[in-house]
Amino acid sequence: MHRTDFNELLEAGAHFGHLKRKWNPAMAPYIFTEKNGIHIIDLNKTVVKIDEAANAMKQIAKSGKKILFVATKKQAKDIVSQLVKPTGMPYVTERWPGGMLTNFATIRKAVKKMSTIDKMATDGTFNNISKKEKLQISRVRAKLETNLGSIADLTRLPAALFIVDISKEHIAVAEAKRLNIPTFAIVDTNSDPNLVDYAIPANDDASTSISLITALIVKAIEEGLSERKLDKDSETEQKEGAKVAAEAPSEGTGEAETAKPGAGTRKRKTIGEKR
Repeated sequence: MHRTDFNELLEAGAHFGHLKRKWNPAMAPYIFTEKNGIHIIDLNKTVVKIDEAANAMKQIAKSGKKILFVATKKQAKDIVSQLVKPTGMPYVTERWPGGMLTNFATIRKAVKKMSTIDKMATDGTFNNISKKEKLQISRVRAKLETNLGSIADLTRLPAALFIVDISKEHIAVAEAKRLNIPTFAIVDTNSDPNLVDYAIPANDDASTSISLITALIVKAIEEGLSERKLDKDSETEQKEGAKVAAEAPSEGTGEAETAKPGAGTRKRKTIGEKR
Protein backbone atom coordinates (compact mmCIF):
# COMPACT_ATOMS: atom_id res chain seq x y z
CA MET A 1 0.00 0.00 0.00
CA HIS A 2 1.29 3.45 -0.94
CA ARG A 3 2.21 5.97 1.77
CA THR A 4 0.25 8.70 0.02
CA ASP A 5 -1.98 9.04 -3.04
CA PHE A 6 -2.60 11.24 -6.05
CA ASN A 7 -5.38 13.28 -4.40
CA GLU A 8 -3.44 14.05 -1.23
CA LEU A 9 -0.50 15.32 -3.26
CA LEU A 10 -2.85 17.28 -5.53
CA GLU A 11 -4.43 19.06 -2.54
CA ALA A 12 -0.96 19.95 -1.28
CA GLY A 13 -0.09 21.56 -4.62
CA ALA A 14 2.79 19.16 -5.21
CA HIS A 15 2.00 19.05 -8.95
CA PHE A 16 2.91 22.67 -9.72
CA GLY A 17 6.30 22.98 -11.36
CA HIS A 18 8.16 26.05 -12.58
CA LEU A 19 7.66 28.08 -15.74
CA LYS A 20 8.29 26.13 -18.93
CA ARG A 21 11.23 28.37 -19.86
CA LYS A 22 12.97 27.53 -16.57
CA TRP A 23 12.70 23.76 -16.85
CA ASN A 24 15.54 21.25 -16.74
CA PRO A 25 15.23 18.74 -19.62
CA ALA A 26 16.31 15.92 -17.27
CA MET A 27 12.94 16.30 -15.53
CA ALA A 28 11.04 15.42 -18.72
CA PRO A 29 10.11 11.87 -17.53
CA TYR A 30 8.31 13.35 -14.52
CA ILE A 31 6.36 16.09 -16.32
CA PHE A 32 2.73 15.26 -17.16
CA THR A 33 1.80 18.34 -19.20
CA GLU A 34 2.12 22.10 -19.47
CA LYS A 35 -0.65 24.51 -18.49
CA ASN A 36 -0.57 28.31 -18.81
CA GLY A 37 3.18 28.20 -19.32
CA ILE A 38 3.75 26.12 -16.16
CA HIS A 39 4.89 22.50 -16.11
CA ILE A 40 2.63 20.06 -14.26
CA ILE A 41 4.34 17.16 -12.48
CA ASP A 42 3.04 13.61 -12.91
CA LEU A 43 1.91 12.84 -9.35
CA ASN A 44 1.51 9.13 -10.05
CA LYS A 45 5.27 8.98 -10.45
CA THR A 46 5.70 11.12 -7.35
CA VAL A 47 3.75 8.53 -5.31
CA VAL A 48 6.11 5.77 -6.47
CA LYS A 49 9.24 7.81 -5.77
CA ILE A 50 8.02 8.72 -2.28
CA ASP A 51 7.54 5.03 -1.51
CA GLU A 52 11.05 4.19 -2.74
CA ALA A 53 12.64 6.99 -0.72
CA ALA A 54 10.61 6.28 2.43
CA ASN A 55 11.42 2.56 2.40
CA ALA A 56 15.14 3.27 2.01
CA MET A 57 15.01 5.86 4.81
CA LYS A 58 13.25 3.39 7.07
CA GLN A 59 16.05 0.85 6.66
CA ILE A 60 18.74 3.46 7.36
CA ALA A 61 16.97 4.54 10.56
CA LYS A 62 16.47 0.91 11.57
CA SER A 63 20.22 0.34 11.27
CA GLY A 64 20.79 3.07 13.87
CA LYS A 65 22.47 5.55 11.53
CA LYS A 66 21.82 9.29 11.28
CA ILE A 67 20.07 11.11 8.44
CA LEU A 68 20.86 14.81 7.98
CA PHE A 69 18.02 17.07 6.78
CA VAL A 70 18.95 20.20 4.82
CA ALA A 71 16.43 22.98 4.20
CA THR A 72 17.60 26.57 4.45
CA LYS A 73 14.94 28.23 2.25
CA LYS A 74 12.49 30.43 4.14
CA GLN A 75 9.32 28.42 3.52
CA ALA A 76 10.96 25.13 4.46
CA LYS A 77 13.22 25.78 7.46
CA ASP A 78 10.58 25.94 10.19
CA ILE A 79 8.58 23.03 8.76
CA VAL A 80 11.62 20.77 8.61
CA SER A 81 12.96 21.65 12.06
CA GLN A 82 9.56 21.06 13.71
CA LEU A 83 8.98 17.73 11.98
CA VAL A 84 12.51 16.37 12.35
CA LYS A 85 13.38 17.44 15.90
CA PRO A 86 11.24 14.75 17.68
CA THR A 87 13.09 11.98 15.82
CA GLY A 88 16.48 13.07 17.14
CA MET A 89 17.86 13.37 13.60
CA PRO A 90 20.20 16.32 12.83
CA TYR A 91 19.15 19.14 10.53
CA VAL A 92 20.55 22.31 8.97
CA THR A 93 17.97 25.06 8.50
CA GLU A 94 20.02 28.24 8.72
CA ARG A 95 23.12 28.40 6.54
CA TRP A 96 24.98 25.42 5.12
CA PRO A 97 28.51 25.79 6.55
CA GLY A 98 30.99 25.15 3.75
CA GLY A 99 32.87 21.93 4.41
CA MET A 100 30.14 20.63 6.67
CA LEU A 101 30.80 17.13 5.31
CA THR A 102 34.13 17.33 3.50
CA ASN A 103 35.79 19.12 6.43
CA PHE A 104 33.78 17.47 9.18
CA ALA A 105 36.65 17.52 11.72
CA THR A 106 36.63 21.34 11.74
CA ILE A 107 32.86 21.41 12.26
CA ARG A 108 33.27 19.04 15.22
CA LYS A 109 35.82 21.44 16.72
CA ALA A 110 33.26 24.25 16.53
CA VAL A 111 30.70 22.05 18.28
CA LYS A 112 33.26 21.24 21.01
CA LYS A 113 33.89 24.97 21.41
CA MET A 114 30.17 25.40 22.09
CA SER A 115 30.38 22.69 24.77
CA THR A 116 33.42 24.39 26.32
CA ILE A 117 31.53 27.68 26.62
CA ASP A 118 28.64 25.84 28.28
CA LYS A 119 31.09 24.34 30.76
CA MET A 120 32.50 27.80 31.54
CA ALA A 121 29.01 28.94 32.48
CA THR A 122 28.59 26.10 34.97
CA ASP A 123 32.06 25.78 36.53
CA GLY A 124 32.25 29.40 37.66
CA THR A 125 34.69 30.63 35.01
CA PHE A 126 32.25 33.37 33.96
CA ASN A 127 32.47 34.85 37.45
CA ASN A 128 36.17 35.63 36.96
CA ILE A 129 35.94 37.53 33.66
CA SER A 130 34.75 41.01 32.79
CA LYS A 131 31.23 41.79 31.60
CA LYS A 132 32.59 42.71 28.18
CA GLU A 133 34.37 39.36 27.75
CA LYS A 134 31.30 37.54 29.03
CA LEU A 135 29.12 39.34 26.46
CA GLN A 136 31.51 38.51 23.61
CA ILE A 137 31.63 34.83 24.58
CA SER A 138 27.82 34.73 24.88
CA ARG A 139 27.48 36.18 21.36
CA VAL A 140 29.86 33.55 19.98
CA ARG A 141 27.83 30.85 21.75
CA ALA A 142 24.55 32.18 20.32
CA LYS A 143 25.99 32.22 16.78
CA LEU A 144 27.28 28.67 17.14
CA GLU A 145 23.92 27.53 18.49
CA THR A 146 22.12 29.05 15.50
CA ASN A 147 24.42 27.46 12.93
CA LEU A 148 25.38 24.20 14.64
CA GLY A 149 22.94 23.58 17.49
CA SER A 150 20.91 21.03 15.58
CA ILE A 151 23.99 18.97 14.69
CA ALA A 152 25.62 19.03 18.14
CA ASP A 153 24.98 15.29 18.56
CA LEU A 154 26.29 14.37 15.11
CA THR A 155 29.57 12.69 16.11
CA ARG A 156 30.23 11.13 12.71
CA LEU A 157 29.28 11.71 9.09
CA PRO A 158 25.58 11.09 8.37
CA ALA A 159 24.50 7.95 6.51
CA ALA A 160 22.26 9.98 4.18
CA LEU A 161 20.98 13.48 3.39
CA PHE A 162 17.41 14.61 2.78
CA ILE A 163 17.33 17.91 0.88
CA VAL A 164 14.61 20.40 0.02
CA ASP A 165 15.54 22.20 -3.24
CA ILE A 166 18.80 20.80 -4.62
CA SER A 167 19.38 23.96 -6.68
CA LYS A 168 19.61 26.08 -3.53
CA GLU A 169 21.50 23.43 -1.57
CA HIS A 170 23.92 22.59 -4.41
CA ILE A 171 26.94 22.77 -2.09
CA ALA A 172 25.45 20.16 0.24
CA VAL A 173 24.64 17.93 -2.76
CA ALA A 174 28.20 18.28 -4.11
CA GLU A 175 29.80 17.46 -0.74
CA ALA A 176 27.61 14.40 -0.25
CA LYS A 177 28.38 13.17 -3.76
CA ARG A 178 32.11 13.60 -3.19
CA LEU A 179 31.91 11.41 -0.07
CA ASN A 180 29.49 8.89 -1.63
CA ILE A 181 26.78 9.71 0.92
CA PRO A 182 23.30 8.76 -0.41
CA THR A 183 21.07 11.75 -1.14
CA PHE A 184 17.27 12.04 -1.03
CA ALA A 185 15.57 15.19 -2.26
CA ILE A 186 12.40 16.97 -3.34
CA VAL A 187 13.23 17.91 -6.93
CA ASP A 188 11.26 20.54 -8.86
CA THR A 189 11.08 20.94 -12.65
CA ASN A 190 13.99 23.44 -12.71
CA SER A 191 16.49 20.96 -11.20
CA ASP A 192 18.42 17.90 -12.37
CA PRO A 193 17.12 14.72 -10.67
CA ASN A 194 20.27 12.84 -11.72
CA LEU A 195 22.28 14.76 -9.12
CA VAL A 196 20.70 12.78 -6.27
CA ASP A 197 20.17 9.09 -5.58
CA TYR A 198 16.47 9.30 -4.65
CA ALA A 199 14.65 12.13 -6.44
CA ILE A 200 11.07 12.90 -5.43
CA PRO A 201 9.52 14.99 -8.26
CA ALA A 202 7.36 17.63 -6.59
CA ASN A 203 6.89 21.30 -5.88
CA ASP A 204 9.74 22.38 -3.60
CA ASP A 205 8.44 25.93 -3.06
CA ALA A 206 4.92 25.46 -1.63
CA SER A 207 4.95 24.97 2.15
CA THR A 208 2.06 22.49 1.91
CA SER A 209 3.98 20.29 -0.52
CA ILE A 210 7.19 20.45 1.54
CA SER A 211 5.28 19.70 4.73
CA LEU A 212 3.44 16.66 3.34
CA ILE A 213 6.49 15.01 1.76
CA THR A 214 8.79 15.71 4.71
CA ALA A 215 6.15 14.34 7.11
CA LEU A 216 5.95 11.10 5.08
CA ILE A 217 9.73 10.70 5.19
CA VAL A 218 9.82 11.43 8.93
CA LYS A 219 7.07 8.86 9.51
CA ALA A 220 9.16 6.25 7.69
CA ILE A 221 12.13 7.11 9.90
CA GLU A 222 9.98 6.76 13.02
CA GLU A 223 8.87 3.33 11.80
CA GLY A 224 12.49 2.32 11.38
CA LEU A 225 13.40 3.55 14.87
CA SER A 226 10.42 1.71 16.38
CA GLU A 227 11.39 -1.56 14.68
CA ARG A 228 14.96 -1.12 15.87
CA LYS A 229 13.72 -0.71 19.46
CA LEU A 230 11.51 -3.82 19.16
CA ASP A 231 14.43 -5.85 17.82
CA LYS A 232 16.63 -4.70 20.69
CA ASP A 233 13.95 -5.53 23.28
CA SER A 234 13.44 -8.96 21.73
CA GLU A 235 17.19 -9.60 21.75
CA THR A 236 17.39 -8.57 25.41
CA GLU A 237 14.52 -10.92 26.33
CA GLN A 238 16.20 -13.80 24.52
CA LYS A 239 19.48 -13.20 26.33
CA GLU A 240 17.73 -13.03 29.71
CA GLY A 241 15.80 -16.22 28.90
CA ALA A 242 19.01 -18.01 27.94
CA LYS A 243 20.67 -16.80 31.15
CA VAL A 244 17.79 -18.07 33.33
CA ALA A 245 17.83 -21.42 31.53
CA ALA A 246 21.57 -21.75 32.07
CA GLU A 247 21.29 -21.00 35.80
CA ALA A 248 18.33 -23.37 36.39
CA PRO A 249 19.11 -27.01 37.59
CA SER A 250 18.98 -29.56 34.78
CA GLU A 251 15.97 -31.86 34.59
CA GLY A 252 18.19 -34.93 34.19
CA THR A 253 19.76 -34.37 37.59
CA GLY A 254 16.36 -34.11 39.25
CA GLU A 255 15.19 -37.37 37.71
CA ALA A 256 18.31 -39.20 38.85
CA GLU A 257 17.84 -38.00 42.41
CA THR A 258 14.19 -39.12 42.55
CA ALA A 259 15.06 -42.46 41.00
CA LYS A 260 17.53 -43.43 43.77
CA PRO A 261 14.99 -43.79 46.62
CA GLY A 262 12.76 -45.86 44.36
CA ALA A 263 15.62 -48.14 43.45
CA GLY A 264 16.52 -48.62 47.13
CA THR A 265 12.94 -49.47 48.03
CA ARG A 266 12.70 -52.06 45.30
CA LYS A 267 15.90 -53.67 46.56
CA ARG A 268 14.61 -53.94 50.14
CA LYS A 269 11.39 -55.54 48.94
CA THR A 270 13.35 -58.15 47.02
CA ILE A 271 15.39 -59.07 50.10
CA GLY A 272 12.20 -59.36 52.18
CA GLU A 273 10.65 -61.66 49.62
CA LYS A 274 13.69 -63.92 49.67
CA ARG A 275 13.45 -64.14 53.44
